[in-house]
Amino acid sequence: MRSSGLVRRLISAAAAAALLGTFLSGPANAAGPTVKIGVDLPMSGGDASNGIPTNNGVILAVEQANAKGLPGGIQLQASTLDDAVQGTHDPAAGAQNLKTFVSDAAVLGVVGPFNSNVAKAEIPISNDAGLVQISPSNTNDGLTIGEDAKKLRTSHPDVNSYFRVCTRDQNQGKVGAELAKQIGAKKVYIVDDNETYGKGLADVFEAAFKAGGGTVLGHDHLTKNQQDFKALLTRIKATNPDAIYFGGVTVSGGGLLRRQMSDTGMGSMPFIGGDGISDEEFVKVAGSMANGSYYTVAAPDVEKLPSAKSFIEAYKAKFKSDPGPYSANAYAAAQVIINAISEAAKANGGKVPTRAEVLKNVQATKNLQTPIGAMAFDKNGDTTNGALSFYKIVNGKAQFTNQITLKT
Repeated sequence: MRSSGLVRRLISAAAAAALLGTFLSGPANAAGPTVKIGVDLPMSGGDASNGIPTNNGVILAVEQANAKGLPGGIQLQASTLDDAVQGTHDPAAGAQNLKTFVSDAAVLGVVGPFNSNVAKAEIPISNDAGLVQISPSNTNDGLTIGEDAKKLRTSHPDVNSYFRVCTRDQNQGKVGAELAKQIGAKKVYIVDDNETYGKGLADVFEAAFKAGGGTVLGHDHLTKNQQDFKALLTRIKATNPDAIYFGGVTVSGGGLLRRQMSDTGMGSMPFIGGDGISDEEFVKVAGSMANGSYYTVAAPDVEKLPSAKSFIEAYKAKFKSDPGPYSANAYAAAQVIINAISEAAKANGGKVPTRAEVLKNVQATKNLQTPIGAMAFDKNGDTTNGALSFYKIVNGKAQFTNQITLKT
């Protein structure tokens, strides 16, 4: 693996593309003042299959905004830092990245992080600094509501600087329980990776599945860096479940757990999870056992959205690939920050706005048109127009099955 110094060093966009490391995207010789949008994502290791396409969404939004022009000739630059350590998202690395952004006066907003446990480490820092932070993919409930959320905002308890453009696990877990029922699972065994996202999602799924009349045969937690799950799976098989539900991400055990089900006589049993197993890495690690897996994603399937047509065309033209599950969400998050910067600059006669002015405008976002729909936030920073999609992996490819839009 690369050293932590290398993955955090800002380099040119061309070099970054070659190294799959830290990215700097923006004009090389800007005539007007340059402001930065920080981006914190896992850009290396197994998590990179999600981080890179998500980062691409921000890069596209920044480049299109610069081409269109901002008040006062302001130029935007996307400044990306990697929060992965030894191939896996790391809360401590994310916290250090946020401190780096806070110390750079040119950074007026941050897109990220991707993972909820990283967000838990970052929110106290962005709250203390009053720096806008918008996640494309964090779903843990405790980041925005309840006592857990309050504990993350002790510096300024009455000021919220964290937002997200995806729906919460309270919704994803319930939809996952419905998905389990739709495929005929009446008895399930639950496993989670014991991280902020995975355990939170699994707990919501368990409560919703039981409330719907389902039976939970057991609920176990994986150990960090665990590689062999055969003893656990042998114990699970003895309970005779209809399916296994996994709360967590590929690199924390999801891929290997699914792969090793074949070694314990459960090769044909459905495997259900959340968006933590929506990445290409899951198919790579699980191999042929990835087939027959189901998952939910806290984002719309952009291929089904008329509002995303131009985004998809532009993304494919620039990156020569299809968007990832959260590319459009990241584009939308960047749009919100860019719009807030633009509106503040317009009100200031073209001057570069302050972080406080950008935050105020983000809080006031109403009906902003994005590829994933009209964007606005509630008092907690949650989107008022979330969406959830269902997928099944068939022949190594994710197959869209259904979509639900949730308005609050």
